[in-house]
Amino acid sequence: MNKTPLEFFSQERFQGFKPGFARTQALLDALGNPERELKYVHVAGTNGKGSVCACLSSILTAAGYKTGLYTSPYVIVWNERVQVNGEYISDADLLEAIETVRPIAETMNDAPTQFEVETALAIWWFAHVHCDIAVLEVGMGGEWDATNVIPAPEAAVLCAIGLDHTGTLGNTPAEIAGAKAGIIKPGCSVASYGSGEEAETVIEARCAEKGCLLKRPDLSALTDLRPGLEGCRFNYGSYKDLFVPLAGTYQPRNAALAVTAAELLQSRGWNITEAHIRAGLASVRWPGRFEVLRRDPIFILDGSHNPHGMTATAESLRTYFRGEKLWFVMGVMADKDVIGIARLLAPMAAGFAAVEPPNPRAMKPISLADLLRRETGAEAVPFTTIEAGVDWILTRAAHTGRPAAALGSLYFSGQVRAAVEAWSDGQ
Repeated sequence: MNKTPLEFFSQERFQGFKPGFARTQALLDALGNPERELKYVHVAGTNGKGSVCACLSSILTAAGYKTGLYTSPYVIVWNERVQVNGEYISDADLLEAIETVRPIAETMNDAPTQFEVETALAIWWFAHVHCDIAVLEVGMGGEWDATNVIPAPEAAVLCAIGLDHTGTLGNTPAEIAGAKAGIIKPGCSVASYGSGEEAETVIEARCAEKGCLLKRPDLSALTDLRPGLEGCRFNYGSYKDLFVPLAGTYQPRNAALAVTAAELLQSRGWNITEAHIRAGLASVRWPGRFEVLRRDPIFILDGSHNPHGMTATAESLRTYFRGEKLWFVMGVMADKDVIGIARLLAPMAAGFAAVEPPNPRAMKPISLADLLRRETGAEAVPFTTIEAGVDWILTRAAHTGRPAAALGSLYFSGQVRAAVEAWSDGQ
């Protein structure tokens, strides 16, 4: 193959957004329907999907099952998006998978989208290596997402639901919940985070219509919470002193949903014990979600990109830094509620470096800086490169003794990480 994997996925014919999964199904039909060879956990929601997927994959791996994990977007390398037992697909295996999918995808009259090609590739690979079960993260919505090509999953998991992608999914919690509840099919069990009466009424109705068991985590059973920058310790009902090495104070809630889903799998005959749950949570890895990249000065990377997710991030920042002002590197998509995000950060902002994530939908730094100054009253400086913005913020953090964080998008995570490492090397 002359193209690199990224060049293959990002070629022009695969670009654009097309709802529905007819093209994904056509790809899988041509590949011999590998989707029928697997069992699944299917995870949708506005925020927390990736963390819940990572927790469930780690629990299933700890239980001895060969477990596939498909997520998006990637933080450092594309290979992160397709994992088996916590290991990224190797470059050689990725090339093998691409060579299998490429001749089909490149000759379809109705060209599939990039996400559809990636989804078909992941499903084919999981079947090719004989996974026992695959954990799939929905790309957007649920009902018309490419991942919904699969048969009824063992468990459909609905994470926290908030207002995001409103132009596509709807303008109310009920409309968005309706789109996401489309992953609920007859024969599956359902774990739902509990996202307010409006959303949960829709999810309950879908479960009743499809004859599916619905179970919610009891978040009041989360006790003795001990968050730290190394991770969070907590009790969840009868599970005492659980540990998840993810620093966000919201992560115990995601873990509780993962435990609830694991209990549903137990009830369906999957051999998952408390020891597996405990070991799986303790070994989970999930970069870019309230991840501490360095300690002196403190620099945190978090992919929150909408007010719902940023509220949880702000909660973590307040918990760890207790009223201290922070320096922020900000990069956001122009179609997000940027004003809402800015207003959430305003009380804790010492200043901002506005940068542009590598995505066509990204807001231009000059426009973002103007908005941040207007909405927060804090200093906001636009930068033409992510590296320059990180350098400026880290220098100020070091001089003032204040912590720093990069927020607003997962798309710039890899460049932020590299810039922080480069700054460290130069000190």
